[in-house]
Amino acid sequence: MLTIALTGCGNNHDGAIEASGTLEAVEVNVSSKVSGQLLHLNVAEGTTVQAGDTIAILDHDMLALQLQQAEAGVDAAKAQYDLLKNGAREEDLKLANEAVVQAEATYASAEADYKRIKELYAEHSVSQKQYEDAESRYTIAKAQRNSAKQNLQKLQRFARPEDLNAAKARVEQARAQANIIRKQIRDSYIIAPASGIVTHKPVEVGELVNAGSVVVKIARLEKMELRIYVSETELGKVKLGGDADVVIDTYPEKSYPGKIVYVSPTAEFTPRNVQTKDERTKLVFGIKLEVENANGELKSGMPADAYLK
Repeated sequence: MLTIALTGCGNNHDGAIEASGTLEAVEVNVSSKVSGQLLHLNVAEGTTVQAGDTIAILDHDMLALQLQQAEAGVDAAKAQYDLLKNGAREEDLKLANEAVVQAEATYASAEADYKRIKELYAEHSVSQKQYEDAESRYTIAKAQRNSAKQNLQKLQRFARPEDLNAAKARVEQARAQANIIRKQIRDSYIIAPASGIVTHKPVEVGELVNAGSVVVKIARLEKMELRIYVSETELGKVKLGGDADVVIDTYPEKSYPGKIVYVSPTAEFTPRNVQTKDERTKLVFGIKLEVENANGELKSGMPADAYLK
């Protein structure tokens, strides 16, 4: 809750618009991207963290096993793709060629024998069984020759373009699955997105954390926010991006640079926590300042006076 008091008509400090408010730190909710049991929590409330610090670690043993399985799937898919891409081995082609040569020789012999037996059968010089046996050997030899040729042709062509494309797509799919699991493992290490102080820690080690659950809240202290209110007559002198000086009671001799980052487009009544009844009934416009706090002297909840240049 802000404690606001309008403090001037704009004639103090060489014509600067003067107003007061309460400093607030920008809080960042640091949430888990994955689900898992909380193994380590490296911070407590009040701990100062830097951007990139590891705040917590979730159990990811199952993800590690899934990654091994996914990587094996990548190797298998790539091996299949390489097999189709590189074609048959040289020794396989050699054996297929030899099989064709042998099948051709067997076929030629069976064909010649069949023709001879056929002529003799027409002259009634051989039995019907001898003729049928020769015909059967010829038919089998012919089928074996055709099969050997087809096998050689298949090894020579090996894979169609669409087979290669499908195998390549399976490789990419397997790699993408492995990368998803790798990211989930990285997300098991919860990293501070900004520097600041831990203000809230709603979980404890051993608890099950769901994806999207807040693990800690961090108050960013390098810049503070100060909300003030100005009257309608002062509003015309306030410009978005304008500079301001901010003073606190702890160091009254120092001023901290601020910048106007928001000007309310609509009027509102002065907040009820302003001290006097007359001031509470005035229409004012909200102004938000971003105040530099490089040395960390400004704290959330401090009252501050702003002088808009």
